[in-house]
Amino acid sequence: MSTPTRKHTALPKAQILVEALPWLTRHHGKTVVVKFGGNAMVDDGLKAAFAQDVVFLRHAGLRPVVVHGGGPQISAQLERLGIASEFKAGLRVTTPEAMDVVRMVLAGQVQRELVGLLNRHGPLAVGLTGEDAHTMSAGKRYAQVDGERVDIGRVGEITAIDTGAIEALLDDGRIPVVSSVARSSDDGHVYNVNADTAAAALAAALNAETLMVLTDVEGLYADWPHSDEVISRLTASELEALLPELSSGMVPKMEGCLHAVRNGVGTARVIDGRVQHSILLEIFTDEGIGTMVVPDGQGDTR
Repeated sequence: MSTPTRKHTALPKAQILVEALPWLTRHHGKTVVVKFGGNAMVDDGLKAAFAQDVVFLRHAGLRPVVVHGGGPQISAQLERLGIASEFKAGLRVTTPEAMDVVRMVLAGQVQRELVGLLNRHGPLAVGLTGEDAHTMSAGKRYAQVDGERVDIGRVGEITAIDTGAIEALLDDGRIPVVSSVARSSDDGHVYNVNADTAAAALAAALNAETLMVLTDVEGLYADWPHSDEVISRLTASELEALLPELSSGMVPKMEGCLHAVRNGVGTARVIDGRVQHSILLEIFTDEGIGTMVVPDGQGDTR
């Protein structure tokens, strides 16, 4: 009499690992730039899950680079210090006094916390800012308000990127964590740079395989606010046609995705940072989550 086969309750775990195998093979050795922001930055559970995901990428043979801003933390610190802060055309008006706070919060608070979370899993993360080793250089950026050019202070746009320091860290098996501030080679001032824009420019300069942008929505909606249907995949040209209709909060994210895929990055993805382990779900499952932007003419592949 044959013995009945024992039912292994762990079998679904093995099936998940097998599903991940082709994606592990495809992404091995590739650089992935992750923009860290939104609720994932302020919720302790999401922060811990984010750190686990990034360390998993590293141990799975990928080369993750993290770029972060810190809007909520900057606003809280400015309020605490009694420094007025306003936005014009979606950009924070940044006085020299406010810029000191931006620098302090990004490099001294947000980055330190993120490096600490990653390094709970081993001596992996190294923090730097765009100022370090001239990683990012910036020029003064102006806002357009009602067709007029408006001075918004120490807000910058990236003019050049030197990837040497980041590539050296990646080659050493480290995880670079980059704060989105940059110095100008013209006037010597330090500028606050939009983190979505910085992540996209860095992904292009590193010739990354993927740019991933964490946000507080499921992805790019097909017909917001009339529908909550998320566009799973679209080409650069399709995205460019949609840009004028997007909400102001999504514009820098989707402009960054467009810049990335038109400058050598394989795919750009906007994913829901409110979902624990959203990075792993996007990279290592057949379905993925969020919205993926691909260069024009690329086949239908995640």
